[in-house]
Amino acid sequence: MPTLQEIASQIRRDILRMVHGANSGHPGGSLGCTEFFTALYFKIMKHNPSFSMDGKGEDIFFLSNGHISPVFYASLARSGYFDLKELNTFRKIGSRLQGHPTTHEHLPGIRVASGSLGQGMSVAIGAALAKKLNGDTQTVFSLHGDGELDEGQNWEALMFAAHHKVDNLISTVDWNGQQIDGPTAKVMSLGNLAEKFAAFGWEVIRLEDGNNMDLVVSTIESAKTFLGKGKPIAIMMHTVMGKGVDFMEGHHEWHGVAPNDEQLTKALAQITETLGDYPAI
Repeated sequence: MPTLQEIASQIRRDILRMVHGANSGHPGGSLGCTEFFTALYFKIMKHNPSFSMDGKGEDIFFLSNGHISPVFYASLARSGYFDLKELNTFRKIGSRLQGHPTTHEHLPGIRVASGSLGQGMSVAIGAALAKKLNGDTQTVFSLHGDGELDEGQNWEALMFAAHHKVDNLISTVDWNGQQIDGPTAKVMSLGNLAEKFAAFGWEVIRLEDGNNMDLVVSTIESAKTFLGKGKPIAIMMHTVMGKGVDFMEGHHEWHGVAPNDEQLTKALAQITETLGDYPAI
């Protein structure tokens, strides 16, 4: 069996090839969140690639910052939700793999459209409450961008979740300090997100290196020990935008820019091919 790090390396290659093939997409945040997705889909979550929309009896995940769809699609394909060849169709006309995840094409693994930022927290809370009403003891996971928290709806949702004791939800914030127009500190300072979530009544866990696989796994496992204790749970995950490609790391310019042929070659040379690149159609 491949290690989690071997899976993550291959998913990074998938991300780069998908975005390059479409000459469009968002590689920066996708590369930065690769360890998180790998840990979630290949270690942490109880989930079924045969996929049912209601997700009864299994853990479910919602991606709120939907622009990092490349890492989501690659993780789903690599964990058996659909054929790897379909990754070739990313952002193509008629593809199920649109730039932001959608539901009308019925792509397995996608439970909500997440092209509009700021809505995923509300959706995840609703799903978590539904599980409680149905007597389903499994967990709802969600991921959010730090820049996405500029959207006010998030803060209403945070208050709601704490008030209603939505304690079967683990929401992670990708705290990479970058958004499309520049560093978050310059665009709109977020202050100390951990303190803000705590002030809103959440149980907060810090993940100082979201690109360290062992630490990602142990932190999520630690977060699970707080389930059922009366508070929603938040992980503040520090990552590096563009992680794994030296000329992309830490630069907001790679939020939504595709590498050209030369840049792709240079980037792939830095990331070991471990499970085989996805095949051509």
